[in-house]
Amino acid sequence: MDFADEGRMFADRNNAGRRLAEKLRAFRDLPNSVVLGVPRGGVVVAFEVASALHLPLDIFVVRKLGVPGREELAFGAIASGNVRVLDSEIVEGLGITEQQVDQVTEDAREELDRRESLYRAGRPPLALAGKTVLLVDDGIATGSSILAAIHALRQLKPARLIVAVPVAPKATCARLLREADEVVCVETPKLFYAIGQFYDDFSQVEDEEVTELLRIALHPALQSA
Repeated sequence: MDFADEGRMFADRNNAGRRLAEKLRAFRDLPNSVVLGVPRGGVVVAFEVASALHLPLDIFVVRKLGVPGREELAFGAIASGNVRVLDSEIVEGLGITEQQVDQVTEDAREELDRRESLYRAGRPPLALAGKTVLLVDDGIATGSSILAAIHALRQLKPARLIVAVPVAPKATCARLLREADEVVCVETPKLFYAIGQFYDDFSQVEDEEVTELLRIALHPALQSA
């Protein structure tokens, strides 16, 4: 029986992060390596990964571009570094105009900039050139957001770029493997409707939690305070 037929795969994002870390044991204490979490939910998973592997944690902000009137459907995404990735099939198939693309992009850019400023609290991003980067999210559906992140990260010249998530469709993993050096996924269920279907608790992560996890990652002693 496929695991997806047996119920939820993860209790919550913390549980998913710990299981993902098991898959990434080869990177434990690896010099010149860093874990990047995609806010918001991906940071919770990434925090568990970074803690288990004894690696530094940072964020990489990505925002999907939703189809006007059907915002849950992404026609592309933007990421830190002024990168935009568009799904031409969706854009052309739904007749999304250039003006609509630009307006949605502008709105998403404002939110991306707000989050990056809030989460970093004045801290500069970690240097990534020549390093092994583990890009972590709480799951991947179509892959458009992560694809935008990959393209942006490539501009920063990491030595290796590994995409690591608890759950994603096999087809999406195969697509991303053409862009990333490696794709690590705990579960690849056959029936995939939304990331939340695989979590008992997929409640929204608030900005304050992201900020606190980054603060603890910088000062691990705070975790038991």
